[in-house]
Amino acid sequence: MEKEPTTAPESPPESVGVPAPEGASNLIDTDYRIGQDNYQARPLGINIDIHGAVFAVSSLLILSFVVLTLALPEQATATFDGAKSWINANATWFYLLSANVFVLLCLGLIVSPLGRVRIGGADATPDFSRISWFSMLFAAGMGIGLMFYGVAEPLTHYGTALEGISVGADGVRTDWAPLGGAAGDSEAAARLGMAATLLHWSLHPWAMYAIVALALCIFSYNKGLPMTVRSIFYPILGERIWGWPGHLIDILAVFATLFGLATSLGYGAEQAAAGLNYLFGIGGGDVTLVLLITGITAVAILSIVAGVDKGVKRLSEINMFLAFMLLMFVVFVGPTLLILTSFGKNIVSYLAELPFLSNPFAREDVNYSQGWTTFYWGWWISWSPFVGMFIARVSRGRSVREFLISVLLIPTTVSIFWFTAFGTTAIDQVRSGFDGAASAELPLQLFMMLGELPLADITSFIGIVLVLVFFITSSDSGSLVIDTIAAGGKIDAPKPQRVFWGVIEGAIAIALLLGGGLAALQAVAVSAGLPFTLLLLAGCYAIVMGLLSEPRAGKAKLAKA
Repeated sequence: MEKEPTTAPESPPESVGVPAPEGASNLIDTDYRIGQDNYQARPLGINIDIHGAVFAVSSLLILSFVVLTLALPEQATATFDGAKSWINANATWFYLLSANVFVLLCLGLIVSPLGRVRIGGADATPDFSRISWFSMLFAAGMGIGLMFYGVAEPLTHYGTALEGISVGADGVRTDWAPLGGAAGDSEAAARLGMAATLLHWSLHPWAMYAIVALALCIFSYNKGLPMTVRSIFYPILGERIWGWPGHLIDILAVFATLFGLATSLGYGAEQAAAGLNYLFGIGGGDVTLVLLITGITAVAILSIVAGVDKGVKRLSEINMFLAFMLLMFVVFVGPTLLILTSFGKNIVSYLAELPFLSNPFAREDVNYSQGWTTFYWGWWISWSPFVGMFIARVSRGRSVREFLISVLLIPTTVSIFWFTAFGTTAIDQVRSGFDGAASAELPLQLFMMLGELPLADITSFIGIVLVLVFFITSSDSGSLVIDTIAAGGKIDAPKPQRVFWGVIEGAIAIALLLGGGLAALQAVAVSAGLPFTLLLLAGCYAIVMGLLSEPRAGKAKLAKA
């Protein structure tokens, strides 16, 4: 199946679509050439270069979904609720167990000799600086989620643990609080609330992203296969990945990516609308949401036309700067000493409670494990083809160990500090007698917390800008990823196709918000993530097989990188 390690030519074959390996690598010997099954045309002077089966099936089914959801909103809502209830009752254990597998594999590869394998061949060098690289992967990974839940989730879990009841991500109240609750004990409730929050934003979600990204990196940059999800399954399916088994994998990846994106875009629109109403008195409602999504999608299309280097890269760097400034403002203007001392305590609490929080069996805290964790794992897994492929696109030249440390551990640390700063500030305000954030709707809680700090109008405006730019970068980079899949792995497909997918992302977000609001977004994310979880588990096996066949860089060379 594979050739002996060879030194790849300096310039890649035109049909490969990704740069050829630099230095020793282990190319897969296949007769398939990227684009051989594509439909190419130029109607009205517009270039089209699409994989016929993947694009046709995906676009038709998704367009049908949008039309039916908008035409039959009540039936759509009932369907979404039914799907979510069934998965919560029957598949929570599977989500939790699978997520644990992803974390253990990533940590194992970091400390194993396989970590010395270099993405792109033994002599490959990075395409982007560390700062640009980290900015892009972090902005794409969970930017909107950090803004939406940075205050809302710690505050919610703190309140429910303190009262001994639980409120789910959909607002439903039950008798089960996270970790059993800490009725009447404010300190213990804060500790449990932060631990329950950090499960959803630390090792597990980034491991899901890392699995997809690393698999794509190895099989594209090292093995010479197209940058598409089907390539991951070559060790399992062999040449059959170029037929309908591979078509179905890529179609499923398009679905998962679109619905994961739609969930994030919907949350972003809800929070941006809440912020505009809070700051400028602009009324909310469906009309505002539709106008917001439409306007931001239009800006995202302009970024798409500009390209990765001029569009996503610059916007990501701007967003990272604004996010850092907002974070530092909260740290130094909020309860600074409490935030700094809580950071280490929260890490300890998270690690101490991790075995219980990640346990897939015999859970009694059903509202937390099903209403929160299952939703998050479905959201992150459905989001993983997008984030994974986008990270893979910008990660050539890194060693596997450097890649996993950067993608897994560094974002985890930053996420913990983010939630410590925003969550601790909000909880401290509640303890001091201000319950405005705690009693507000989830999309508004960030702005209510900022409203109790100096320069509230300025920081709230920056918060709105952050949400909008995260929205734009997610839509832009998501369109890039989906188009790569739908173009059969071509990474330089015509830009009009990316514009098409950008429009579709906005349309799905609008359809879901009008067809059921946040509950519909959650239900679709959970549903889309379930089948893709099976693909990720198979991808774990493929990663190990692919890395075992690769030459490993020597310690001396690795130290220079």
